[in-house]
Amino acid sequence: MQKIGDFINAPNGVGSKFKTDDTDKYVSREFQKYAYELAKELGDLDHISLYMRIVKINPRGLVESAKSFVKDASNARSKPRLFMWKLKQLKIAKTVTKEN
Repeated sequence: MQKIGDFINAPNGVGSKFKTDDTDKYVSREFQKYAYELAKELGDLDHISLYMRIVKINPRGLVESAKSFVKDASNARSKPRLFMWKLKQLKIAKTVTKEN
C-alpha cells in the first residue's frame, strides 16, 4: 500500500500538476509584477520599490517606450539611468504636445 506523500510527489501524481514556485508570493497587484519584471530586465533589483512607484504613477505606454529604448541600446553604461532619462524625455514631450 502506498503512502499519500508518495502519490502526491510522484512524477505523474497530483502534485506534479501544481506550480510549486512561490516567486509571486507577495505580489497582489499587476503593477507590482510588472515593476519586478522591469527591475529584473534593467538589472536593478535593489530599487524595486522605485519601479513600482514609476509603474503606478506613469502611463504604461511611456514606461514601455522607455523600456524598449533601453532594450535597443546595446552599449549603455547604466541601463537604469538611461531608462530614467528616456522616461523623463518622454514625459516632457508629452506635456509639450499637450500644451500645443
